[in-house]
Amino acid sequence: MHPKTLIAAISFSIIIGLSFLFVKWTLSTASPLETLAHRFTIAWVGASLILLFQKRRIRILKQHLSLFLMIALLYPVLFFGFQVYGLSYISSSQAGIFQAIVPIFTLILASLLLKESSTSKQKLGIAFSVVGVVYLMINMNREQGLTNFWGSLLIIFSSLSIAFYHVLVRKLTKHYTPFQLTYIITLFGFVFFNAFSLGSRILNGSVESYFESFASREFMLSILYLSLLSSLLTSFLSNYVLAKIPAVQMSIFSNLATLITVLAGVVFLQEAFLLHHFIGAFLILLGIYFVNFSRKSKQIKEGNVCLSKDSEI
Repeated sequence: MHPKTLIAAISFSIIIGLSFLFVKWTLSTASPLETLAHRFTIAWVGASLILLFQKRRIRILKQHLSLFLMIALLYPVLFFGFQVYGLSYISSSQAGIFQAIVPIFTLILASLLLKESSTSKQKLGIAFSVVGVVYLMINMNREQGLTNFWGSLLIIFSSLSIAFYHVLVRKLTKHYTPFQLTYIITLFGFVFFNAFSLGSRILNGSVESYFESFASREFMLSILYLSLLSSLLTSFLSNYVLAKIPAVQMSIFSNLATLITVLAGVVFLQEAFLLHHFIGAFLILLGIYFVNFSRKSKQIKEGNVCLSKDSEI
């Protein structure tokens, strides 16, 4: 894997791994739907400023419109929708662990939809990472009790949504740049979440307090992180990496994000870091090594991304 691609994937994992903490903090001030609306408003404004500064425009080809709508429904709508409502029921560490099943879904979907092959070492790497995640989950449940069923189910649905996204978006990476994909997806999230959030407030007669949550310093800092880094930047990084490597390789980094989520709980929530945390972390990192550094892994070359002549930046 090219160093730039690896750095982008690791950066993606770090930001996503920390995002669960920030989501929990925003939910103490605003509703899940309102949090998503503000998150994507700021993300879209940031993306628009970049587009304005570059003096470029984006055009979607007609033959790609239906695919874009399907992808945008998966991410950000279903992915973040299931995630934020799931986090209202279970802890951030538990949510991060459940979301680490993304590689399993992605491996199956990439094989069925993209005909992407995976080597025995890559399958072994995924197995190591999944075992590490399950090991952590079992031991954390012993400490904290059984996770809330509905919260866990919502996070699993969120994982399935991002797995579908990882697979389907690769069909567009040959025609659009990472920023083009990021901008279009962010715009869709901005329109969708604000429409539903404002609609609910209009029905309740509380539109005047739409931005009331920004009075909280904790909420403002958290929403800036979630919008500019966890939504806008990670979308760009994800699209960039998916243009370089197979979807299965990209998905394994969700397990690294799980490790970061657990470590963040230790640092910011003063949770104990015990022996089973070390063992789980080792298995996760070992899995990432097997998947991404296997000599036999079939990687996509760095120069494989070619823009369609009909597409415009």
